[in-house]
Amino acid sequence: MKRFDFIWAGVLLAIAVFVVIPVTNDWFEAATGAHPYIMGFVKYSILATMGELLALRILSGDWKKPVGLPYRALIWGALGMVFVVIFRIFNKGVIAAQAGNLLPALESGFGAALLVSFLTSVFMNLFFAPTFMAFHRVTDTYIDLGEGKLSNILKVKLKDVVSHIDWNSFIGFVVVKTIPIFWIPAHSITFMLPENYRLLYAAFLSIALGGILAFAKKKPKAA
Repeated sequence: MKRFDFIWAGVLLAIAVFVVIPVTNDWFEAATGAHPYIMGFVKYSILATMGELLALRILSGDWKKPVGLPYRALIWGALGMVFVVIFRIFNKGVIAAQAGNLLPALESGFGAALLVSFLTSVFMNLFFAPTFMAFHRVTDTYIDLGEGKLSNILKVKLKDVVSHIDWNSFIGFVVVKTIPIFWIPAHSITFMLPENYRLLYAAFLSIALGGILAFAKKKPKAA
């Protein structure tokens, strides 16, 4: 293992400890409740960017700074703010649909909560996740083609971005395989958690996303 392996793991552990310790946990809960969008930005800009670093570590075998790292972190933060409202929309939407007898429901207990969580995950991942994943693939490609420089990124044309993306891999692996095999089960746990912790857990899952996407990129090379 390399020195930065321990640093990366140490940062992740420090974040987990920060959330667990009672004093800082109280602050975390209060801040998340009072400023959900700001906290959504912070959680994803940090944790999802750590996922980016992990992906590059897997691909290259060493720790390297991704091209346009500040812009990638900014985009992740913005997406974190989107997830704040998306989580609420799909979760409350499923509950409302159950109340209107449009979806199956159980009366109470763990089974009822699990069913709500599972249905929320299914609908969110089938109807929102592909759009989010495609958008993020596009923004990443803009940054890559612009070599991480804003002046160059602004000159990149959308048609060049679209033609540069490997849509076969995106659809065949990221959408068709990761959504049913990983994301639906993973987010079924997300919506079982208290609301203030759902986005944090999902942000930790984004680190797993870094590993999954790294595997997706390496797979064609091994063929």
